[in-house]
Amino acid sequence: MNTIEKFNSHVMATYGRYDVVMEKGNGRTAIDENGKEYIDFGSGIGTNSLGYCDEEWADAVCAQARAVQHTSNYYYTKVQADFAEKLCGVSGYDKVFFGNSGAEANECAIKLARKYSFDKYGKDAERYKIITLKNSFHGRTLTTLSATGQDVFHNYFFPFTQGFDFAEANNIDDLKAKIDDKTCAVMFEFVQGEGGVIPLDKEFVEAIFEMCAEKDILTIADEVQTGAGRTGRFLASQNYGVKPDITTMAKGLAGGVPIGACLASEKCAGVLVKGTHGSTFGGNPLACAGGLAVLNKVGDDGFLAQVREKSEYFREKLAQIPEVESVDGLGLMIGVRLKSKKAADICKVAVDNGLLLLTAKDKLRFLPPLNITKEEIDKGIDILSQLLK
Repeated sequence: MNTIEKFNSHVMATYGRYDVVMEKGNGRTAIDENGKEYIDFGSGIGTNSLGYCDEEWADAVCAQARAVQHTSNYYYTKVQADFAEKLCGVSGYDKVFFGNSGAEANECAIKLARKYSFDKYGKDAERYKIITLKNSFHGRTLTTLSATGQDVFHNYFFPFTQGFDFAEANNIDDLKAKIDDKTCAVMFEFVQGEGGVIPLDKEFVEAIFEMCAEKDILTIADEVQTGAGRTGRFLASQNYGVKPDITTMAKGLAGGVPIGACLASEKCAGVLVKGTHGSTFGGNPLACAGGLAVLNKVGDDGFLAQVREKSEYFREKLAQIPEVESVDGLGLMIGVRLKSKKAADICKVAVDNGLLLLTAKDKLRFLPPLNITKEEIDKGIDILSQLLK
C-alpha cells in the first residue's frame, strides 16, 4: 500500500487533494517523495511566511523543543511572554489571547465583543448581534461558520449559532441599515480571501469606523490571512490608516506552527478574565518560538518594504500574461481572473508542471512566501505563462 492509499484508508476525506506526497522543502521550494521540486506560490495557504525550514526559524523551534515543548497555562513561560511583548509592540495592541488557529482567534473575538456589551449594558439590552460581510470567511467551527457570509457554508450542521447579520461589502447604505440597537460589533476582512481576494474600499472602511464609534460598537478585523506582513504592512489595517478594537491573526504568524492570536486594544483588553476563555495548547512554547522568529524578520520595516516591492513586481509580471483579465488583492495576496480558462483546471495542471497555486472562487490565488526572490517569481511566472498559452 503506497502513501496515498494508506492516507485515504484512514483519514477522513474532507479535502480534495492532489496526488502529491510532500516530503520536505527548502526555501520557497517544496519537494515530494519522488524528489520532484515545486515552486510554491501558495505557502501552505499563506502559512509558511518564511518558506520552508528557514534556518533561524528552524533553529528557534528546535531549541525550544529540546527545552520544554508544552506546559499548561496554569504556569508562565518566558517564550510566551517574549512573543506577546513583541507582538503587541509590532501591532500596537495592548493584550493578546493565544489559541491554535484562525477559527479559534475569531471565536475569541466574538466572545470578547459580546461580553464587552454584556458587561457595559447588561443582559437585558440584548446587545449581541455581530454584523459580518457577505462573501466573508471566518472559520469552520459552528460559530465562525455562522459568522461566514457565504450561503454555501450554511448547510448540513443546523442549527447554526444565532446573532449574525450580513451586509454587502463596500455598500455603506446596506451596512447602515443593518446596524441597530442590538449590534455589539462589526467583523470584516480588509481583503476577502476565500471570497475572491477582494479588497474593501477605503471609503467603506472609514464608514465602518464612523458608524461604530457613534454607537460604541466594536470593530473586529479578521487578519488571519492578511496579517503578519502579507499585504506589505504588518497588519492590513495599516494600509487603511485605521486601528480596529480587536484584530485576529493566525496562518503566517508562526511560520508553519499552529497558532491563533486575538489582539485587543486598551478599550477591551480587560474584558476576558479568569474562567471566561481558555485553550489547552494556546501559547504553546513551540508556536511562540516560531512566532518570535517570524516577528524578528517580518516586524522589520526594511523587510516589509521588500514585500511591497516584490508585490508590485509580481503584479506587473502577471498583468503581462495575455490570458490574464485582471489582477486584484493587496501586497503578496493576489487574485487573478482569467479570460477563458478555469482557475481550478490551471491549478491541477500547474502541479504536474512543478508549480503550486491556489484558487479563490473563480480566480487563481497567489500567497507566496514573503521572502520569495524575484528570480523565483520569474521561474514560477514562466511556468504559468506556458500553461496559459
